[in-house]
Amino acid sequence: MTRLVRMIAAAAVAAALVGPSFALLPAGGAGSARTAAAATTARTGLTMKADARYVVNPAKHLVHVTVGLIATNHLTDTKTHRYFFDHAFLAVQPATANFRIASPGLKPSVGVQAKRSTYTLLRIGFGKQLPAGASRAFALAFDIPDRGGAPTRPIRIGTSLVSFGAWGFGGDGAAGGSVTVLFPPGFTIDVHAAGLGGPTTDPAGNTVYATGPLPDPLTFFASFVADRPNALHETALTVTIDDRSVPIRVRAWPDDPAWAKRIQSILSHGLPELAKQIGLPWTLEPPLVVEEAVSRSASGFAGRWNPQAGQIQIAYYAGTFVVLHEAAHAWFDGRLLADRWASEGFASWYAVQAARAMGAKTVTGDVLTPALEKLRVPLNAWGPPNAVDPAADDAEYAAALKLAGLIAQRAGPDALASVWRSINDRTAAYQPTSDGVDVEMMDSAPDWRGLLDQLEGATGKRFDDLWRAWVVRPTEAGLLADRAAARARFEAIRTRAGSWRLPRVVRDAMRVWQFDQANALLDGAARALDARDEVAAAAAELDLVVPDTMRTAFEGPRGFAAAAAESGAELAAIAAYRDAAASRVTTPDPLERIGLWNADPDGALDQASTAFTAGDLRTMVQDSAVARATWTSARDIGRNRLIAVLASLATVIVGGWLIVRAYRDRSLRRRTLIVGRG
Repeated sequence: MTRLVRMIAAAAVAAALVGPSFALLPAGGAGSARTAAAATTARTGLTMKADARYVVNPAKHLVHVTVGLIATNHLTDTKTHRYFFDHAFLAVQPATANFRIASPGLKPSVGVQAKRSTYTLLRIGFGKQLPAGASRAFALAFDIPDRGGAPTRPIRIGTSLVSFGAWGFGGDGAAGGSVTVLFPPGFTIDVHAAGLGGPTTDPAGNTVYATGPLPDPLTFFASFVADRPNALHETALTVTIDDRSVPIRVRAWPDDPAWAKRIQSILSHGLPELAKQIGLPWTLEPPLVVEEAVSRSASGFAGRWNPQAGQIQIAYYAGTFVVLHEAAHAWFDGRLLADRWASEGFASWYAVQAARAMGAKTVTGDVLTPALEKLRVPLNAWGPPNAVDPAADDAEYAAALKLAGLIAQRAGPDALASVWRSINDRTAAYQPTSDGVDVEMMDSAPDWRGLLDQLEGATGKRFDDLWRAWVVRPTEAGLLADRAAARARFEAIRTRAGSWRLPRVVRDAMRVWQFDQANALLDGAARALDARDEVAAAAAELDLVVPDTMRTAFEGPRGFAAAAAESGAELAAIAAYRDAAASRVTTPDPLERIGLWNADPDGALDQASTAFTAGDLRTMVQDSAVARATWTSARDIGRNRLIAVLASLATVIVGGWLIVRAYRDRSLRRRTLIVGRG
């Protein structure tokens, strides 16, 4: 509240001013607060110094206010004029009641001159004229009652919660007034005020705040919010989510049953709707605890989620959106998404969707107004809770919700739900495309990089433009360009590889955005695929079936170096086979026929082909060598065989001749012996 408004509407003091000697003129027709305030300037000669004391009375649901007023007439009578005042105007809080005033030996009066939404203007009758140069003390008392109503009402005075504002009173120029506020024991108190001293404790255990003399009471305002956190009444509630009974404990202040009833209604309808919209089951094992509280965060946000305890604290004044936002954190609790902006943004977006499905059409969540747009920073630069200026925090909440809506609109509800299922199952991005391969998992919740990969992988659409506009810091923008280039190359290599699966090390490098490493690996993959194509072409020329050995090496932990080494060995084996096939004798001459007699080089070459298909390169080379040697040496072998046959034949002939000759000689000797005997 500005000083001008406070002067006019919150602490106006007006006086009936001077007339002729011994005459009293009315206060210039002070029928309006502005006229009354104009009459309170130092020129009127009347000042009102006020020492206010606020005593919180939870049992009676009110704050009792006593104000010690000292009215002083600073004017001086003249020989012809007598200056005196007989009443003044004082502005107090709106919706106040039970006004009383006293002054020693007098019967002053107090009444309501005007009621406005921001103040109540009192007319204080002095009971007797206040002459020039004189001062008079008054004791004003009134109550600030809690009249009930909406949970967001500014005045709440109860045994569990106290919320109200304390003013300084007086007239303009009347320095030295003070404000004292007294709370009974047991309250945890938050106060926002300038010039208010730290709390002390009186002998009765009451907590006391005091200003001391105020240089300008009209500028003083203190906002108090206090609660007794241990005074909670618990109600058990069961909500059915996907055929599962989910126990909930609603803990409300004993004197605020309306809050408990409202929260139970929102959760009974909202939790099943959130589960339906998000597409994930309920995973919390202990009962969900929802507790009424006072928001004490620096940002003033009206809810707080404690994932370790499974507990939600909801401010007493929080609306449907905040309740559903905090309930959505049962899913978006840091285990699903790592970054604050992502968890907060989607918790807000699903809260809005659930609220609308429940019929709350006016629920919009945090709106990114032009004023907040000027304050927002990249969401990756959003600091932790209570470490950010409240206005900047509001801007980031609104920006996170805006981005979540843009993502959801582009992805579509079904695809977005599939993203959450994949993340919840810890399924990593960049899954291998081959059938029958185990699903590759991730170890933890994805950050902004992993979320982008998951979204694009699940939808086939690009989201990096949204990341560039809303998420990344200037120093991170280059990563998006590097990622786009690496992804294009990755997809091209993966398409070229066909049924060959890139090894996991490539996908892991893409998942952690190590694009230099990924590109180096893709270089190796390209070289290995070049070698694969060379082997395939060479084998096709010879009708050879390429073995799976190189593919196994390509996909295995040894990677592309092993594949390259295997390709070299296969090309060498194919060369040996080619040489053998090229040496085949198709139309053998007589010597070659003799040399190939009882040999099977074609069979050896067939065995080499079979060995190649089985990946047995050593046997292939050996069998190819046998076939080649058989064909290339056939003539020599035939010649040698022919010579051997001729030599054998000559030996037989000579041997036969010798045998015949020996026989003839023996027969001749026998005849000679017989003739000699005769």
